Amino acid sequence: MAGKIVSSIALETVIVSIILCMPIVFSDDRVPIPADSAQINSWFDGIVRPLSARKATLDPALVTAESEPKVIKLKSDGSGDFKTINDAIKTIPDGNTKRVILSLAPGNYKEKVKIGMYKPFITFYGEDPNNMPVLVFGGTAKEYDTVESATLIVESDYFNAVNLKIVNSAPRPDGKREGAQAAALRIGGDKSSFYNVKLYGYQDTLCDDRGKHFYKDCYIEGTVDFIFGSGKSLYLNTELHVIPGDQLAMITAQARKTDSEDTGYSFVHCKVTGTGGVAYLGRSWMPAAKVVFAYTEMSDAINPKGWSIVKPEHESTVRFAEYDNKGPGANVDKRAKFVNKLTKADAKPFVSLSYIEASKWLLPPAKA
Repeated sequence: MAGKIVSSIALETVIVSIILCMPIVFSDDRVPIPADSAQINSWFDGIVRPLSARKATLDPALVTAESEPKVIKLKSDGSGDFKTINDAIKTIPDGNTKRVILSLAPGNYKEKVKIGMYKPFITFYGEDPNNMPVLVFGGTAKEYDTVESATLIVESDYFNAVNLKIVNSAPRPDGKREGAQAAALRIGGDKSSFYNVKLYGYQDTLCDDRGKHFYKDCYIEGTVDFIFGSGKSLYLNTELHVIPGDQLAMITAQARKTDSEDTGYSFVHCKVTGTGGVAYLGRSWMPAAKVVFAYTEMSDAINPKGWSIVKPEHESTVRFAEYDNKGPGANVDKRAKFVNKLTKADAKPFVSLSYIEASKWLLPPAKA
């Protein structure tokens, strides 16, 4: 019997190795993200194939949209096809059925941008990944309210962004000014992706509001609740930077209210950076908040308790969990009692692109 078990394990190892190395011509989003971070890109390229290899699995509307993309060239000095990003977006009709790529030259685009829910299939593409365009505005909750303060607000489906910095330039909240929180991005559309996007703010930097979202090779910084909302999102190889200086910091404030809601955040092969030992991986903004960290490197920015609840009764309803993390902030010996330490089987649903049904909609980064 022992020999059969060893043989079975060996066979499974060989099969997994073959899957990771072979040129896959279909998208099986159930293949798990490898534990070895060095394999992420080859795994991803094998799973998330181009449109030409995926038409049978993708949403038909997405296939139609991607068949004839339109490119709009923009420059920060206003010398592009339109003077501003907002001017370009105004030309996209409601009910749009074709991909529209806003190709952004390097520079600062100083405007507040909102894409309404009836303008799907829009891409923001930074032409130079080494000199990324910067979308910047300084709106605050006092002026707009929190979720409307974002520099970029996207309410439409099938949005994606590549090689872009999004900044809310409002001053750091000091605990005295009312409504000082200020978002950089609010994403409320379904089936949206972000590649090499950097988000800068303090409190409430990213409102991961509603829908399924994917982030890869991104950077998100902040202080309090700097990733919050009710999205169902997978963050891969993304840096979460806790800006030092506050007595208390919270990376996530996920807003799931009940177990019946299909939402939650999964962070896989991410890095938590910063110092101070005052940051929590998440807090229970809502009773059934759901957040998982797996294969993540955590600095000593993290408080040994790891997680926080707003009300005592949330101890039995939150779904905070960790799996196979490393670094000084990943020690689970002093974690709060309501935190789940996952087994490999428990973690499986959260370390797979099937978590966000990627086979139906996720494509490689756009190119203009």
